Amino acid sequence: MSEKIIKEANEQAARFFSRRHFLNDCITGLGATALGSLLGGCNLFSSSGEGMPQSLNPLEPRAPHFPARARSVIYLHMAGAPSQLEMFDYKPELQKLHNQLCPPSLLEGKRFAFIRGVPKMLGPQANFKQHGESRAWVSDHLPHFANVVDEVSFLKAVQTDQFNHGPAQLFMHTGSARLGRPSIGSWVTYGLGSENSNLPGFVVLTSGGKTPDAGKSVWGSGFLPSVYQGVQCRSKGDPVLYLTDPAGMDRDMRYQSIQAINAVNKQEYETFKDPEILSRISQYELAYKMQISVPGVMDINSEPAYIHELYGTQPGKESFANNCLLARKLVEKGVRFVQLFDWGWDAHGTDEGLSIDYGLRNKCREIDKAMSALLLDLKQRGLLDETLVVWGGEFGRTPMQENRDGKEMPYMGRDHHVEAFTMWMAGAGIRKGFSWGETDEIGFGAVKGKVAVHDIHATMLQQLGFDHEKLTYQFQGRPFRLTDVEGHIINEILG
Repeated sequence: MSEKIIKEANEQAARFFSRRHFLNDCITGLGATALGSLLGGCNLFSSSGEGMPQSLNPLEPRAPHFPARARSVIYLHMAGAPSQLEMFDYKPELQKLHNQLCPPSLLEGKRFAFIRGVPKMLGPQANFKQHGESRAWVSDHLPHFANVVDEVSFLKAVQTDQFNHGPAQLFMHTGSARLGRPSIGSWVTYGLGSENSNLPGFVVLTSGGKTPDAGKSVWGSGFLPSVYQGVQCRSKGDPVLYLTDPAGMDRDMRYQSIQAINAVNKQEYETFKDPEILSRISQYELAYKMQISVPGVMDINSEPAYIHELYGTQPGKESFANNCLLARKLVEKGVRFVQLFDWGWDAHGTDEGLSIDYGLRNKCREIDKAMSALLLDLKQRGLLDETLVVWGGEFGRTPMQENRDGKEMPYMGRDHHVEAFTMWMAGAGIRKGFSWGETDEIGFGAVKGKVAVHDIHATMLQQLGFDHEKLTYQFQGRPFRLTDVEGHIINEILG
């Protein structure tokens, strides 16, 4: 094994210094250089030119535009879109319309993913009460969360323009419904770097048995250097695939091989200034460090019994609860952005698991205790003041019962809805016990405090110390940003 690695390193070095290599690369290299000068190219660390040093370490910690309230982010995304009408948006008037035909005024000029013809109205399939000093409405699906509502700010009138899962998830996490844009976690690590050189700056944890419909693009780096993409970790088995050394290779040999390969990579970077070479260098070195650091951070077995009881964790299993505890451990160790995706919230009523009256209740049970514990645990450790916690889906659900192709579903279900849905934020300077935005009496449309996806992004970046209009990256001849040409800070929820 050692002879093979030494041979590979020698071949790479010989290739780099050979005339054949030079001439072969110059055939396309000179043309690419000329084209780059015309188009503006892709310049490394070109975020408005302010305080973004050139460095061989693309994850080196960097200062934001102004003092930040948030040091890190934990984003809880419920893939499939949870129903706001059974969780947070209490509508007693909708109950009165249950099983009545939908008024034509709600259907005219509207597009739905599956509803056809005239559906029936569907009253709330949960009981609501007011909780805390804020008197926030929370359904009986979330008894644990009802005890922490005074820590959060609700956004009751979030809107989107995408009603299919893949594009809507891309829009929610990259600011664009099309592939190719960096995720918000990538933008954050690009702008701030990482506080822990032994761990990724952006970690992704999934539960529910599947990844989001949009795939791994929702944590991809798009046109940013690939070092900024999310690193998916697992809550059972090896935390990261291929983290352990292969048979026949010890740690010293791994270190020497990485040193040899990166010596050549650094020479290539000095010649070509390709940011992907820096990504390669950083990823080799980080992988080596992660072999020691990741297994310890990702091990929840050592947590005390009261923590396991608080979260409802089950060590050794893949679960949302385990991922919430891991998220706390990761931000505690300096990870900049932790993204949790929980699949299974698409309550169309096609079967019991995807129904409003059974499936949604069960999904709420899976997250209720853990997400509430996350807020309490962060608070008791003094981390909530510097950790921004965000919860939501990609869109909402209709106040009408789904009738796919004009036929009622076997179970109660709601179709995709872009007009209004609920999200919440907590920590890091977010107002406590507050609600912004309001929907009409049946929860169909926003009537006050409308919030767009780009507004969510602008507000998150604001709490991290960034002017969302200035955190840019030069690509294809123009500066790109997460919020594109839109986005307003939601000042109403800022403390």
